[in-house]
Amino acid sequence: MNSRTSPRQEPEDHAQRLAVLIDADNAQAAVIEGLLAEIATFGEATVKRIYGDFTSPASGQWKKVLNRYAIKPVQQFAYTTGKNATDSTMIIDAMDLLYTRRFDGFCLVSSDSDFTGLALRIREEGLMVLGFGEKKTPDAFRNACHKFVFTELLRSLPEKPASGKAAAPARGAGAERVEAAPVEDVPGEPEELPLAHFLRALDQASDDEGWAQLSSFGNYLTKLQPEFDPRLYGFKKLSDLVHARRDIFEVEDRAPAGARGKALYVRRK
Repeated sequence: MNSRTSPRQEPEDHAQRLAVLIDADNAQAAVIEGLLAEIATFGEATVKRIYGDFTSPASGQWKKVLNRYAIKPVQQFAYTTGKNATDSTMIIDAMDLLYTRRFDGFCLVSSDSDFTGLALRIREEGLMVLGFGEKKTPDAFRNACHKFVFTELLRSLPEKPASGKAAAPARGAGAERVEAAPVEDVPGEPEELPLAHFLRALDQASDDEGWAQLSSFGNYLTKLQPEFDPRLYGFKKLSDLVHARRDIFEVEDRAPAGARGKALYVRRK
């Protein structure tokens, strides 16, 4: 067969096409590596742009990483003191990209509540909105996103010398399956588990017998609280958390009807 007429091979899985827009005035360059790695778990960053006044000394941290990570800078001079022209430029650019209909979602990187309206507008178009910002980010912007990730969790960790010590097993039945991340592997002090929030999500996700598939449980947690992240509580994954907290949860591996492999189910004790 002539190679010119051969059908083009398409990838089996279509990656979500994401537009990544970064507010340089309200984001730290120190998180860029972890940020892009986190975004890669949701889809492909087909557009990466950062907005700010890069003639300002405050933007010097970003100049060092833009070329390395192929991020396009959008220069915006301040028109007058006390007004943030960067926000306006980023919002206008986001709307231009939205109307191209080329994207499945947007990643808005900022801790500024001024982008709340933009997030809501993108959601109205049926696209996914992922927010990334510091813990100081106002609730309005967090809740306007489908998912919000605290950038404190994305900072690079210093490498640790191998200690040769095995991790202590978790308590309770089935401890041999637990692969929970030690608290010291997660940046910052772990927060206290919001039990009422967890049990409310589990009740909504569960069947008549109280069992819920872990993925469904996680989806409800995120719907109720977009900034939900197991890393906030000292665990890398939700499965690690429920395995370790056998005082609260029962866990069970099952083979779902009509599906291959096994899935983890959880219910409250």
